[in-house]
Amino acid sequence: MSKTKTIVWPQLVLFGDSITQFSFQAHGWGSEIADKLARKCDVVNRGLSGYNSRWAKTLLPRLFPSKASDNIVAVTVFFGANDCALEDKNSQQHVPLNEYSENLKEIARHLASVGVSPDRVIFISPPPLHEASWEKECLIKGYPLNRHNSVAGRYAQACVEAAGQCGVEALDLWTLMQKDGQDYTAYLSDGLHLSEKGNQFVAQRLWSLLEGRLVDLPFILPYWGDVDPKDPESSLLCD
Repeated sequence: MSKTKTIVWPQLVLFGDSITQFSFQAHGWGSEIADKLARKCDVVNRGLSGYNSRWAKTLLPRLFPSKASDNIVAVTVFFGANDCALEDKNSQQHVPLNEYSENLKEIARHLASVGVSPDRVIFISPPPLHEASWEKECLIKGYPLNRHNSVAGRYAQACVEAAGQCGVEALDLWTLMQKDGQDYTAYLSDGLHLSEKGNQFVAQRLWSLLEGRLVDLPFILPYWGDVDPKDPESSLLCD
């Protein structure tokens, strides 16, 4: 048999903290996006629970080396929920606002340097925080409330501003989930992480940004009905 060409799937990389890591759970926003892109694109989960933008920036050369970026069609960058932790209550995860903004810009610059252009990058802001619910989680673990919704809002604003300065798209969850005074608590499972409804919210709005970018991706490998049953190699091994 003659040598055949390896199929290289395009990749959508989801880069973020626990809200990204958990997005492949049942009904998660990452799973929803992956389902929409089945047979067209691999959706790669690079969510790192507990991580902040400082650690994310440090990891860039290991996660996005130049040789691995040729087939990346889009990247979501979703940090801030840990960066906005209060310094006096959670210094390990806290990143100052100005540094957070610069870290996001550095992430965009690195992606551009390895061939992922700004039009293929989407920054996602931290969602709103429900302090009463998150405080219960904190107390269970033996420490006081370590985040405030107003602070998360400042980081969300910085995320949107950094996106504008980098020429990348932004999905401002903090603003959208509280728009028109709606009860955003239904979008959260524990005051910080997303509920099933919150995952649906993210999936729908993210897809609206991704669809135009990825709509022209071809269906990989022939539809089963188009495979010649008498000579499948002619259908399956052709370039």
